This record gives sequence, C-alpha cells and structure tokens, in this order.
Amino acid sequence: MKPTRLLLSAALSAFVLAACGNNSSEPAEPAAPPPETNETDDNVGAAAVTEERLLNAASTPEDWLTYNGGYEEQRHSGLTQITPENVSDLAPAWTYDLKTGRGIESTPIVVDGVMYVTSTWSIVYALDPVTGEELWVHDPEVDKAVGVKACCDVVNRGVAAYDGKIFVGVIDGRLQALDAKTGDLIWEKVTVDQSKPYTITGAPRIAKGNVLIGNGGAELGVRGYLSAYDADTGDLSWRFYTVPNPNKEPDNAASDRIFEELANDTWGDTGAWVSDGGGGTVWDAIVYDEPNNQIIFGVGNGSPWNADIRDPEGDGDNLFVSSMVAVDADTGDYKWHFQTTPRDNWDYTATQHIILAELPLGENGETRRVAMQAPKNGFFYVVDAATGEFISGEAFSNINWAEGLDETGRPIENPESRNNDPATYAGFVQAPAPYGAHNWHPMAMNPDLGLVYIPVQELSQAYITDARFKSKPAKWNTGMDFSAGMPLRYPEGTVQSLRAATRGALVAWDPTTQSAKWKVDHPAAWNGGILSTASGLVFQGRLDGTFVAYDAATGEQLWSDQLNSGALSGPGTYEIDGEQYVTITTGWGHAFGLAAGFLFKDAVPPAVGKVITFKLGGEGEIPPLDTSLLVKPTPKADPFGDEDMLQAGLIHYSRNCSVCHGMLGISSGVLPDLRWSSYSDSESAWKGVVIDGNLAENGMVSFADVLTPEDVEAVRAYVVTQAHMNEDTSTAPDAGTADPEVEDNKTESSVAPETETDTGDSNE
Repeated sequence: MKPTRLLLSAALSAFVLAACGNNSSEPAEPAAPPPETNETDDNVGAAAVTEERLLNAASTPEDWLTYNGGYEEQRHSGLTQITPENVSDLAPAWTYDLKTGRGIESTPIVVDGVMYVTSTWSIVYALDPVTGEELWVHDPEVDKAVGVKACCDVVNRGVAAYDGKIFVGVIDGRLQALDAKTGDLIWEKVTVDQSKPYTITGAPRIAKGNVLIGNGGAELGVRGYLSAYDADTGDLSWRFYTVPNPNKEPDNAASDRIFEELANDTWGDTGAWVSDGGGGTVWDAIVYDEPNNQIIFGVGNGSPWNADIRDPEGDGDNLFVSSMVAVDADTGDYKWHFQTTPRDNWDYTATQHIILAELPLGENGETRRVAMQAPKNGFFYVVDAATGEFISGEAFSNINWAEGLDETGRPIENPESRNNDPATYAGFVQAPAPYGAHNWHPMAMNPDLGLVYIPVQELSQAYITDARFKSKPAKWNTGMDFSAGMPLRYPEGTVQSLRAATRGALVAWDPTTQSAKWKVDHPAAWNGGILSTASGLVFQGRLDGTFVAYDAATGEQLWSDQLNSGALSGPGTYEIDGEQYVTITTGWGHAFGLAAGFLFKDAVPPAVGKVITFKLGGEGEIPPLDTSLLVKPTPKADPFGDEDMLQAGLIHYSRNCSVCHGMLGISSGVLPDLRWSSYSDSESAWKGVVIDGNLAENGMVSFADVLTPEDVEAVRAYVVTQAHMNEDTSTAPDAGTADPEVEDNKTESSVAPETETDTGDSNE
C-alpha cells in the first residue's frame, strides 16, 4: 500500500518538528504582594525609561531599550563606530556565566548604564555593560516540575524596562515587576490559570503605561489571550482573547464585541477545541504602533493542531488562530485582523516577529506605513498598518502546502496538505514542517537599504491524523500521529540522510519587490536572530557557535568568532563612554535542541549559558567548552525484549519522551541521553525515575498517570535497543552526551509531556 521508503522519509521528516503556540486560560488573579521596593526617588538613573524615551529610541542608539530595540521593532541600531572596514578588529571584551544552561533566547536590554538579561527558568541578571560585573540576580524560584508544560524548553526572551522597573514573564505564568536598582520584587501577578498547561517565554512590552504579556501552551490545550497590566500597580487594564469562550458567551473582556459580531461564527459548537481551549496563544510578537494608537500582536496555532479534530462541524476559519490582530492601545478593543493561515491545520503560527516601517509603495514614491511578518507558513506579508489591508505577499522559502496567495492574501492551498486521513494518506511530505520556515529567531531591518533579514529554515513534515486521539488534560494534544511508519530499527544512513535534509539560510528580503536580494546558506536549519546597524553590518549567530558579521548590502562575510556554544538569540548593540559594544547570549537547547538537535552533527555540545560582549580591540577571552559533564556514549545494558515489547516501547517513547530526550531515542545531550543512562541497566531504578518520580525535584516528574510499569519497561527495552545501533549519532566529534548521573545536569532535566510523537515546537 504505502511505499516504505516514502513513509519512512515522511515519518522521520515529521519528527523534525517543533510545536509552536502557547496559550492561556482564565487566569487566577490573586492580590499583588505588598511592595518590597524603593521609592521613585531611589530609582533615578536606574531604568528611568519613559514612553517618550521609547518613542524616540532611534535618537538614542547608545541604549538598547526594548527586546527588539524600539517600538518599530526593526532591531536596527544607529551606531556606526563598528564598520565594515574595522569589524575585523572586533574581539571579546568580557563574558559572564549565567546560572543555567539549556536554551538561551534573551536579548539584553541596556539602559542607563546597566544591562538586564534573562536565562532559562526566567532568572533575571543585572550586569555592568562595560565589565560584565554582576550587580544583582533575581531568581523567581520556579518549581522545576513546570518544565513538563513547556513545549519548547524552559526559555525566556528577555525583559522590559520602564519607570524604574524591570518586568519579566515567568515560565510558570507569573508577571513580575522588579526594582531596577536592586532586583527586589515590587509586585507580582499570576496571569494564567496555573492548573492548566500555560507558560510564558516571551519578553513583555510597554505601551501607554501598561505591561503587555501573552502566554504559551497551545500544544497541550489552553485558550490564548493578550493581557495589559498597569505598570505601576499591576492591576489588569484589559484583556483580549484570541479564540471564543467554549460556550461562546461573553468573557467581560475587550474581545467580547468582535467575537459576537464575527469570530464566534467561524467555530462550530463541538470538537476538541471545547475541552482543549482552542489555542491561539500570543507567545512572542507584540508591537505598539503609536501613530495608530494600537497594539499589533501575532496569534499562534489552534489546539489541537488537527482542524478536523479541533472543529469537526464545518470549515470555518477559526478566528483568530494564526493571525495578526490589531487592538486599541487604551482599551484593547478590536480594530482589524489579517489571518495568514485560515483554519490552521499544521502549527503554522503567526506569532513570529512583526516589524513596522514606512515603505515607498505609492505610484510616485509615496511612503505607506506597513506591518511586515514572515510567519511559519513561509510567506512574507506586507499589510497596511492602519487597516490590516493586504498589500503583497510572496514565499520566502521552499513551500509546497500552498501554491500562492490570492488577491486578498488568502493562501491557495494544495489539496494534498489537508489529506491527513491515515487510510488514504498518499505520502505527501509537506513543507514547511511545524518548526516553520521562520520561527522565534528575530528578524531585522535596515531602513536605509530597505531590506529585511530573515533567519530561514527548510524542513518538511508528514501530517497524519492520530487514530488513537483523545483529549488528555495538560498533555500534548495535536491530533497528529507522527509515529506512523516509524521503524523499530532505523536503516543505516538514516541519521546522515536526515542531517542532509535540514537546511537553513540568512535571506536579505526586499519587501517592496517581494524578492531576495541575497542569501547565505547555513549548514543547519535552526539559525540565529539578527542585528542590523547603520554602518552597514548584519550580525547573526549559528548553531555551531559561530558569530558572524555580514555586509548588509551584499551578504559578504566580513568577520566571525567562535562562541563555544550554540548562538541563536538576537544580538544587541550599545555604546558606553563613546565605545560601541556588540553582545549576544549563548546556550544550546530550545525545541530543536531537545527533540532533534542531533540532526546537526556540528552543533556545539551543551554548556552553561553565557553573555558574550565584543568591542573593537577587546582583550577578553571566550572560555573553551567545558566537557566535564560529557561521557563516552556506552550502552549500560544488553538488549532485551521481543518484537511486541519493543514496538510498544517505541510507541510509548514517542508519545511521552521524544520531545525532550530526542526522536529515535537520540538526544542532543541538552537533556540526558537515555541510551547511555545508568538507570537503563536496572528495571527498578528505571521505574523509580519514571513511575515513582524519584527525580521530581530535578524536573523529571512521574509519568504514572499515563504509563504502567509494563509500559515503562517496554520503553527501557526500546532505549537499550537504540543504544546498540551502530550509526554515528553524536552531535559533535568525540563530544558524547551529558551524564545523567551528574547532579547539575539532572537539575536541568525537564520531562517531555505526553505527546502523539510530537517533538516539540520551536516557538515559545
């Protein structure tokens, strides 16, 4: 029936995925704790950021005031001291070791002579930006068990600075306001229902005296929304839900009107969305458009992904999943929306970076204020910022799920892309995969050249309906079965073939002509965020630890250095006492690193995260990679179990373990590679971890609610079998993998939620 080779390719390609959205449900709103902080006078000179400063960020390029540099979110700096002519003299000025490893996605904020940066587990650091000296550290003391709710690693992209305070979204759903001078807690709000699988990974934004924050969790089943909290008191100012209330009744929220008028009718009355929340989380892009007094934000995928399971009654567009939405900045009232993927079926979120700009689009060269986005689905969109009217769109990556866009910007779908029925599936391997053609890694724009720089990735995926699907509270609920056709023993050459099929690129895109100006190919799909400077430079990190400066006009590589760790976060730049610095955070992990990082053989092995800062003529050093936690990949037990037991182990591993410990049983080393675990040599020790929860304090929670002791022993048999495969599956030459016996490594262990063989998304 189905060709084995094609199905194998489809199933394994499918594994190269990442889950995308994050959601929230009805939040519990406990009273804020009493302030533990200084009076306003004590904060003079410590993040004394006002709305006026934020509006005029371009005129003070010596600071880096927001996650993406300013309200336009262009990640473009006006600093010009470092140029194409002298960038070869760029060298490390200082490095700082963060308290955690795993995926580091934060861009440092630099304001009033202090750098503020975050790491995994939402820890906040204040550093001297000239020397790297630690000023204070705030640890929100997250219960590591919350890692089971994080689709895409326990990451955090950064903070917001305003009125003497530093604001951070905590992975467990809290929003905290800290004293910028001391790091003391001023106020805290729980923004989500913490009994549900919500997370926060994105950086807050500031607008009109409010702190804007979204959430994640759509893979596990939540309802998304964007909240605005008063920056001074922490009181909720307004909230906009992105999908309807399950009973389609009002929420007493800013979104009530538009749901009654429009969005409710795009959903049926039954289906898994009613129990799973519907998705639509707002986990990244949030932009304040001051001239139009509005907030434009990106909305994530539906929950479950599979639209036929999510909303089986009809073919409605399921607003506002996978859309850009604009609301009034003062009230949160709906203004417009543009849906990039109607009735999303594939985790094609529209949460990716949104840039505001003035483009020469008129017949006589008149400029038009636009919002631009390159979401997961592979099309680059330009829409009118004031109205959301579609202006233009074109594919910026290789795609086959759609044939193009119609005159309204609606995709012209390939009919094969919705054929998910396992009984009739014809082997259609879809591009892009759920990781997307572009993910969380921020773009940048050089307004002088009129180019947008996009970190592009090319991955494919087979989508097949999960015939065993049933809603599982706080577990993975995509409605897709990515284990279909997965071999118990993969053929020799499989890993090499998969590695060869994952590609990435840095693309300089002209949004006026909707075409690529230049392109630099990368050896790995997962490639880093971008920084643009007025001197004509573009900076980007890579998965192999290389940090590169390119000529912004031509793409010529002008400089590089080795950071000795994966470098995927967006770089930043600032100036102190007339000296320009370029800074980047490093750390290997993220959704791709946990689930499929082994697909890039030259990826740098896991290490403690760092802040690495450069300047011209710098005299610092980047420490070599610490390999003390790496062990020789050696099986700890002999193979055991018959074919039925091993097949059961494959299914249970795929559904419960692969998101964090890697597809095919192969870890990148960010979290323990179970093939080399000493626990694999003992049935009782293995059960003690997976069933009894002996490592729960380290984040490895019990799976007794979804696995029986027999299931767990089958998983052990499968893992041990995979350990005896002969193919080279290391992520770096002689690197080995992190030792699960080492306490520091175990402390970083979070466990994959139960999944239908999903491998996590790279979004939140």
